[in-house]
Amino acid sequence: MFDKFKFCIQNKSMTAHIVKLPQTALHEHAASRVRQMLVEGRIAPGAKLNERELSDALHISRTPLREAIKMLAAEGLVELLPNRGAVAVQLSEADVLHTFEVMAGLEAQSGELAAQRITDAELAEIKATHFEMLAAWTRRDLSNYYRLNATIHRAINAAAKNPVLGITYTQVNARLQALRFRSNQDEDKWKTAVKEHEQMVAALTKRDAAAMRNVLLTHLNHKRDAVLALLRAASLERAAV
Repeated sequence: MFDKFKFCIQNKSMTAHIVKLPQTALHEHAASRVRQMLVEGRIAPGAKLNERELSDALHISRTPLREAIKMLAAEGLVELLPNRGAVAVQLSEADVLHTFEVMAGLEAQSGELAAQRITDAELAEIKATHFEMLAAWTRRDLSNYYRLNATIHRAINAAAKNPVLGITYTQVNARLQALRFRSNQDEDKWKTAVKEHEQMVAALTKRDAAAMRNVLLTHLNHKRDAVLALLRAASLERAAV
């Protein structure tokens, strides 16, 4: 009886194979999950990343988690500090101003080039994502709205077809993700952002490079003002405690 059982286990047609994620996929998945926590404020700016808690929450060992944290540090979302470990990045008002100055230029350049170089297929994909984003806005689903919003901005950057611009855009934008997410929590500012996205789609459809540059510059300046207002309000709250 035992021999027959052993034979069945060894027989390829009878064996159940357990498929494991490769180590690279594991730490990339972990980076995606932790990135979302950072962007949505579930890990607060300046907070230490607790490896044990994150490991338990993500159901992974600390080795891929540490690789994920290194990825996020390279993106600028996390700082690796001596004797403290990994800490969620906390930008000062000056940091925000300087970063938005650069980001506004990158977004404007992306928009101008995209209007000149975008394909019909790329434009159709952006329009489809825009409609999904509007549906998320109608539901006041901030998490999905932000995800789709970011997808549109990345698609505009990709449509510019300039790999150097793309790499620089990704690096600089990573520093601002959490703050850009929070800036939509004000209803009036959120409505303005949606209207500006409608203007982007219209400018891309007309292949109007100047209009695309202008709307993206305006959009980023409004984001900067919203973010600075948030930072100043938080500073006043801390001072009052």
